[in-house]
Amino acid sequence: MILSILDTDLYKFSTSNAYFQLYPLAEGTFKFQDRAKEVYDDDFLAGLKAEVAKLGTLGLTDEEFGYVTRKIRYISRSYWEWLRGFRFEPGKVEIALDEEGHLQMEVTDYLYKVTLYEVPLLAIVAELRNRRKGVVADENKALALLEGKMKIANDNALVFSEFGTRRRFSSDLHETIVKGLKEMCPKYCAGTSNVYFAMKYGMTPIGTFPHEWVMFHSGVFGYKRANYLSLEDWIKVYDGALGTALIDTFTTGSFLRTLTMKQAKLLDGFRQDSGDEKEIGDMIIARLKEFGIDPSSKVIVFSNALTFPRYKEVADYFRGRIKISAGIGTNLTCDPGIDGYKPANIVMKLSRCRMSGKDPWEKVVKISDDLGKHMGDDREFEIATYSLHLND
Repeated sequence: MILSILDTDLYKFSTSNAYFQLYPLAEGTFKFQDRAKEVYDDDFLAGLKAEVAKLGTLGLTDEEFGYVTRKIRYISRSYWEWLRGFRFEPGKVEIALDEEGHLQMEVTDYLYKVTLYEVPLLAIVAELRNRRKGVVADENKALALLEGKMKIANDNALVFSEFGTRRRFSSDLHETIVKGLKEMCPKYCAGTSNVYFAMKYGMTPIGTFPHEWVMFHSGVFGYKRANYLSLEDWIKVYDGALGTALIDTFTTGSFLRTLTMKQAKLLDGFRQDSGDEKEIGDMIIARLKEFGIDPSSKVIVFSNALTFPRYKEVADYFRGRIKISAGIGTNLTCDPGIDGYKPANIVMKLSRCRMSGKDPWEKVVKISDDLGKHMGDDREFEIATYSLHLND
């Protein structure tokens, strides 16, 4: 189900490298959550453990090493040299079913290693779930649906990237969709977050940093300055490359309050991943104007469960005011052409972290602009909302 060690999102490598460079002793735990609370059985559990075991066979090939050192040069060569020797350790992945049959899964390690487990584990769960349900993709219908989506993109000059690895229907359908994107929308499809498919099909690998990067900073430095310090560290590592900031780890309002003029000028743009697109976009534009920055010099990347009709509506609203793009995942890679099909609604997020093995564990939370996307310990959630004045 996982085709290569590069069969994951680019931001996993960029974030791993940032930990590798700045916080090599930091540790963390990633914890699985099924928002739909689906029930699984022992056969599913056995199949999942078998697939996870296969992760241990993956390694960076010579061809892949040549590709990443040539095409992804903003990540240090020393990191890619390290990755050549990295192997997943399936024994570190704790997997079980609770009394109600809900899947429990977590993994703990140094952060520069453990972050690499998230996307492949989610992709395995999503694909295995579909197989166990006996759902088979209708490839012809899926491509016909894709053609309709690409017509909207082409007719309306909608720039977007494919972001669908983590909850894809299957690796086979994912590859079919990526090939279709390259053929049907070569002008407006900016690339794919999946590094393996970017390499295989000559596309641009797309991505920056995730919620976990800000969550880690909140755990070791505190909530009040987590957004600010996480951006400062990112700039320290990438020096202006990978300049799209994820803004909703502790709500967009909190992010914009601590954003500095220096950071706003250095950033290429902002990724909106929760809340109402129009409301969040207006907030970003207003903040840029406060700094005296022309909003049309920046970009907003919308990635909150977008469909192409919704993206067109959002693009029309902002056209001429700020540059726009989108990261579209589920609507592309989880649309198998089957009436009534519902994709997996699963995530795997950082749940705790510490600066080193000598430090106590710190719980972390995510407080997005959508109530249903909140994650973490209830008591820690109260501490975060109080610290960030979110209830004022």
